[in-house]
Order: sequence, then C-alpha cells, then structure tokens
Amino acid sequence: MTIRLQIVIGIMLAIAVVSIINMIRKKKFDLRYGLSWLCMLVVALVLDIFPGIVFGLAHLIGIDLPSNMVFFVGLIFAILLIFTTAVSVSRMSDRMKKLTQELALVQKELDELKKHQEDK
Repeated sequence: MTIRLQIVIGIMLAIAVVSIINMIRKKKFDLRYGLSWLCMLVVALVLDIFPGIVFGLAHLIGIDLPSNMVFFVGLIFAILLIFTTAVSVSRMSDRMKKLTQELALVQKELDELKKHQEDK
C-alpha cells in the first residue's frame, strides 16, 4: 500500500471515529452500537498505521493474502453486528407487545370507568 493511500485511509478513519463520538455525544447514536463501531474503526486505524500487523496475523492464521484476512475479519464483524442488532430488535419487539397489551388493559379499565360514571 502506498503511503499516500495509507494517509488518506487514516484520515477517513479518524474522521469516522470523531463523527461517531460526536453522534454518541449528541444522543443520535446508541452507545451500545456506537462502541462496536468505534472498536472496529480503532482497530482499522491501528492496522492502517501499522500494516505489518495484518501481514503477521495473516501468516499466523494461515491466510495467503493479507487482503483476504481483512475481508474475513470484516465479514465476521458484519455477522456479529447483524446478530446483535437482531437480538436488540427481538427484545424491542417483545417490549412493544407487552406495552401494547398493557395499554389495551388500561384503555379497557378507562372505558369501564367512563361507562360506570355515565350510568350514575
């Protein structure tokens, strides 16, 4: 990788880190999701600054090309992110169902109280 490309990628990663931190600070991005993105970006930034780490890890794992290892790690990260998001959506769906049921019960009680008041 040329030094110029490495610098451009490093600047883009640094901008992304600052943007995510700013979004978390302004409550536009949930902390639990932001932390995983921040971790990924920091790791990518470290690997950009020290590209020898990628070559060493690829050799250690037994992957021929370092670029294949980067794609593999990216795929694993994407799968983990999708899984955690699916778990979160499932929890929110359960909460939504419970809240809807509770709202229906409260509405029923309110309707019964109104009917009881009208009968008097």
